[in-house]
Amino acid sequence: MPEAADEEPIIDLGSDSHFMGQALREAGKAYARGEVPVGAVVVREGRIIGRAFNQVEELKDATAHAEMLSLTQAQSVIGDWRLTDADLYVTKEPCPMCAGAIVHCRIRRVIFGCGDPKGGAAGGFTNLLQVATLNHRSEITVGIMEEESKALLRSFFQEARSVAAQRKAQNSGAGPDTE
Repeated sequence: MPEAADEEPIIDLGSDSHFMGQALREAGKAYARGEVPVGAVVVREGRIIGRAFNQVEELKDATAHAEMLSLTQAQSVIGDWRLTDADLYVTKEPCPMCAGAIVHCRIRRVIFGCGDPKGGAAGGFTNLLQVATLNHRSEITVGIMEEESKALLRSFFQEARSVAAQRKAQNSGAGPDTE
């Protein structure tokens, strides 16, 4: 029988999967509010210091992405704009705006669930997180809880398309009388 020190913990509270699970919880909050379901958490020394979900529609603010809001919260918590010893977990690959903020905040590592080949700026469409001429580069870890992240986005957009189709069908039959 192995000694207790040799046994792996049932839940590793410092693992990438654990923190991505927290980001997915944030994404679920966005989904429930009708926002694109992206969630993010900022982790420093094994502790979450920032957490957020997309709130673009709710705040009527194009910059209210999960990454931006979680970075702002983390900066407030530590009292500094530099997050050099922090990691960002986000359910979807950051866009160029968020990638720019990540570089400026000097995030050590970015961990994301699913990629975005059309608009991602961490290796999908482009890679702003590792541009040699910038003052900082972040490490990138891809694919943590990828299927869960994709499933949430897929479900959200299928639902949105279905609602849009229903509205269109209702509106096409509700025109003025031509008699």
